[in-house]
Amino acid sequence: MADGAQGGAYDVAIVGAGFSGLYMLHRLRELGLSARVFEAGPSVGGTWYWNRYPGARVDIESQEYCYSFSPELDAEWTWSERYAAQPELLAYLNHVADRFDLRPDIQLETRVTAAHYAEAARRWMVTTDRGERVTARHVVMATGCLSVAKEPDMPGADSFAGASYHTHRWPDGGVDFTGKRVAVIGTGSSAIQAIPQIAAQAAHLTVYQRTPNFSVPAHNGPTDPAVAADWAANRAQYRQEARDAGFAIRAVRQAEETALAVSPEERAAAFEARWAHGGFCLLGAYSDLIFDKAANDTAVAFVADKIRSLVEDPATAEKLIPKTYPIGSKRICVDTGYYQTFNRPNVSLVDLIETPIEAITPAGVRTTAGEERFDAIVYAIGFDAMTGALSKIDIRGKGGAALRDRWAEGPKSYLGLMVAGFPNLFIVTGPGSPSVLSNMAVSIEQHVEWISDCIAWMGERQADAIEASEAAQEAWVAHVNEVADLTLYPQANSWYLGANVPGKPRVFMPYIGGFPAYREKCAEVAAKGYEGFLVTAGGA
Repeated sequence: MADGAQGGAYDVAIVGAGFSGLYMLHRLRELGLSARVFEAGPSVGGTWYWNRYPGARVDIESQEYCYSFSPELDAEWTWSERYAAQPELLAYLNHVADRFDLRPDIQLETRVTAAHYAEAARRWMVTTDRGERVTARHVVMATGCLSVAKEPDMPGADSFAGASYHTHRWPDGGVDFTGKRVAVIGTGSSAIQAIPQIAAQAAHLTVYQRTPNFSVPAHNGPTDPAVAADWAANRAQYRQEARDAGFAIRAVRQAEETALAVSPEERAAAFEARWAHGGFCLLGAYSDLIFDKAANDTAVAFVADKIRSLVEDPATAEKLIPKTYPIGSKRICVDTGYYQTFNRPNVSLVDLIETPIEAITPAGVRTTAGEERFDAIVYAIGFDAMTGALSKIDIRGKGGAALRDRWAEGPKSYLGLMVAGFPNLFIVTGPGSPSVLSNMAVSIEQHVEWISDCIAWMGERQADAIEASEAAQEAWVAHVNEVADLTLYPQANSWYLGANVPGKPRVFMPYIGGFPAYREKCAEVAAKGYEGFLVTAGGA
């Protein structure tokens, strides 16, 4: 029986109206439960509303990066490109909101500032920046893994007299850089997508790079009608193949053989074929690329040679080749013409390892080599990943314990879904789950379905509360770390570790044991009556 929504009381409060929040609302509606979604932005869409910088697009093929829960939805939506751009993804999510009539239960331009658990009532008190307070039996944090942008921390950032932009907060109407001298600070995924677009407009573009990234070509273009027809005919099978793939990405096509077990010629041919196909599939060429440094080095050498062949100036090419971490240990980027952009006469590259930024000045950027004047600065400096959105909210569980205090030395969770001491608080793709090391669309659906099934199971048993046990949480955290240490991932100073945020604990946050193993673990836990969770029933 649903709690009535009158008086601001709901069965479930959902924070965020992106991929996770929309599907969560739909599932709860099917259970007959009352729910309210709170979204800080003026539109649904989550990351695909906020990240509208030039060139923004998904790095997983459109056919795979979408919902799978509704065959009817699949049948009526046609993707125009192999890798959908931000406007199309936002249109898709708005279509989903309309098709399933979700908007009446979504409150836009409302930021949740606090969520406090009342132990006696076994309910959460949720406060918004509008001064509203609602109660809910359950809270679902559908806040996203990459939703809190890092702010510029360079001295003098506020003093710049020109226009400053952040890739995560791009103006709605876009920006015209024609005739402008532009600086882009950062060379992560957002920058790699934006730089070719900005370079095509600007009078001159200077890219400030601290750490180069590995990037592979998307070979993007209009959707191949034959591919679309093949997916339409085999969608159920292909969806299952994605769920059974290690990264939940069917297109990776993970090979079983190891890199060093074949001849150099065979290995080069395999890498070449995958480079020609484009996208993440390069990392699937051999089964040991993320485990064995010697094997990984073969892929590094291949990509380095590709960069040298694409960039005409040898000195610039060498600066663009990562040399301090294994390929794949940072999220590999997928680009359209990124390396070739540095062949343009109006583009230059500054290596911040050689000449660090001293300050942003009223006129531009000053490094140890001197000052350069600009009309505009674009900050593409990344996110406070995985935990940033949750740490921005004052979340307090049993005994008034604050989540940010519990996570002061790094996030701890059970399955990335719940945290000990925080009953009925669910996290979608939280730290300790495959999340950013998988196709997020697949991981989100799996989490939303697990959470909604858990809430339904509680309702059938008149259970008031569920939370992770400390023992299960500690065991899971140990397992996540143990599995990560078997791989090359911890060898990079990546946002997977929080290394991009000063003062953030260095803990490997996503689960790298593979999506199928993780999904099976979650199913096994549920089948055993939510093993590892503490359940309080009937007001006891």
